[in-house]
Amino acid sequence: MKYQILAASAFTCFASSSSVGRRELDAKNALDVWKRATPQAPNGYAPAEVDCPSTRPSIRTANGISDQETSWLQTRRPNTVQPMRELLTRLNITGFDVGQYIDNHKDNTSSLPNIALAYSGGGYRAMLTGAGALSAFDSRTPGSTGAGQIGGLLQSATYIAGLSGGGWLVGSVYSNNFTSVQSIIDQNDDGDVWQLGTSIIQGPKTGGIQILSTADYYKNLVDTVLSKQNAIGGTFNVSLTDYWARALSFQLVNATDGGPGYTFSSIQDDNDFKNGNAPMPILVALERAPGETILSLNATNIEFNPWETGSYDPTLYGFVPTKYIGSNFSNGELADSEPCVAGFDNAGFVMGTSSSLFNQFLLNLDGVSGLPDFLKTAVTNLLGTIGQANNDIADYTPNPFKGYNNRTNPSADTDRLTLVDGGEDLQNIPFNPLIQPERHVDVIFAIDASADTVEPTDSAQNWPNGTAIVATYERTTNETMQNGTAFPFIPDQNTFVNLGLNNRPTFFGCDASNLTSDGISPLIVYLPNSPYVYNSNTSTFEKLSYNNTERNAMILNGYNVATMANSTREGYSDWSTCVGCAIISRSLDRNNETVPDVCKSCFDKYCWNGTLASNTPAPYFPQIVLQAVNVQSGVGRFVPNFVGTVVAVVVSGYLMI
Repeated sequence: MKYQILAASAFTCFASSSSVGRRELDAKNALDVWKRATPQAPNGYAPAEVDCPSTRPSIRTANGISDQETSWLQTRRPNTVQPMRELLTRLNITGFDVGQYIDNHKDNTSSLPNIALAYSGGGYRAMLTGAGALSAFDSRTPGSTGAGQIGGLLQSATYIAGLSGGGWLVGSVYSNNFTSVQSIIDQNDDGDVWQLGTSIIQGPKTGGIQILSTADYYKNLVDTVLSKQNAIGGTFNVSLTDYWARALSFQLVNATDGGPGYTFSSIQDDNDFKNGNAPMPILVALERAPGETILSLNATNIEFNPWETGSYDPTLYGFVPTKYIGSNFSNGELADSEPCVAGFDNAGFVMGTSSSLFNQFLLNLDGVSGLPDFLKTAVTNLLGTIGQANNDIADYTPNPFKGYNNRTNPSADTDRLTLVDGGEDLQNIPFNPLIQPERHVDVIFAIDASADTVEPTDSAQNWPNGTAIVATYERTTNETMQNGTAFPFIPDQNTFVNLGLNNRPTFFGCDASNLTSDGISPLIVYLPNSPYVYNSNTSTFEKLSYNNTERNAMILNGYNVATMANSTREGYSDWSTCVGCAIISRSLDRNNETVPDVCKSCFDKYCWNGTLASNTPAPYFPQIVLQAVNVQSGVGRFVPNFVGTVVAVVVSGYLMI
């Protein structure tokens, strides 16, 4: 059966073929190289005054993309041409001359497909499922450019966005010099990144670059956060997000103490990104007024990119330079009397901001044995200052948007800009920055590892049911927030489950004229988390540690989600070709080119055709599609890589908590 074949072939994506033996790591991906060369923050985690640039930083009106992004695109878009040529050629789109099409348009790259990748929130489940998909998209992954594979999609993409757990994935990859998922996995137990066998409450394993004892780890968290609180005469408020972010960094950033001096803005100086060899990373959070507990779809979406932080939403409609976000702006300007401040945009703090919902881990420290009193006291004192209602905020004080766009900006009159988890308004996939018309994105590959099926329910928990994409659809129908964005029509969640759209790939927006506004929306390739070789519906908040075999099983399952098991899932042998059709669809429309017959067949099969089935669905208990991989109860090395080796077929324990 195909399924039996796949149990082996799926592993070849992380495991090199026996015909080539164990892969030799490229020097650029070796551990010593993919660490950041130097931190760029002037004073570690504590923001500090620095010399201002010759043109003083200010708030930019969001009436287009920034000059920096425009300039970078002039390098990045041409650099996607050859990877795209190779990818589309491998995808075997019958009746489509890839070489001729690329050659006809390579001198005007705006005519070629503009690709984006989006990774949902959902804690470690989303991070690891997304990592599998990212590895499937990455031509650096051994085996990812073979038959039925889609490696090279990452190299062909212009943008990559993540929020919450998906933001950990994107932020971690870019905080470590655009390393590959394979490079991280290849470190096995000897690495320091993505070692999730102990939770952040327990602290990192010792050894390697992390040499702190557990007690010293806690002291490091407290002292580092206090250094920020006391910086520049106590200018900066701190929140639980600071503690959460520092702890998270120990797992995600390949540097001593989790890289307290590593900033998100410094990504712009990394060679792969600066030279246009990697997509532009974007993380997403939401603005929430202090004390507010329920967010509507009118909440302002805040994006962080290496150059700017802000929003295209009409409520804010402005951006501040990410590097100088800790400076005291007022009315859109930085007064001559005010110093420039750098270091506020700590990479971990940005990742923590996008996932601030996880601050709740820190709310019950009194019930955790073995924690030092000074840590409990620090958190208790902080809660006494900010109040329980604000325990999930990230505090950006001074507010860079104070006095800016006063008529519509909800924080224009406040000294604090308070941000929360990017998925709290149910938009758990970061579509918003990718559907901005200024970015001209043609297709978005969206990985959804949301936990929409929750108690009380008769169904299995923690699988997606389309809630995230429905939320973005509903927001783009709101005239207040639409602001020129367009999005495909999306069915309700019951239809997702009843029609099986929640466990297989679906294209939305195949008809470019059938959208929520007069604009042009990207085609959405929706890829929901499903069990291929592992029950990957692990709990967002209760499953806080993964030994390496669990971690790798989650990643492998995500790889299969993206590739339809290397195009060998029964009924999906055309998947890789149809991915190619999705990539070129908008470009063909734009250039008035004929759609190949094979693509017409793909669209007939994968495009949602408008059918609704809104009745209450039956309980949803998905079955593992292939053969379950063996997961050890203890921390172990990744399964050795040999093609033809069928790994054990029984999961020793389900992780549905």
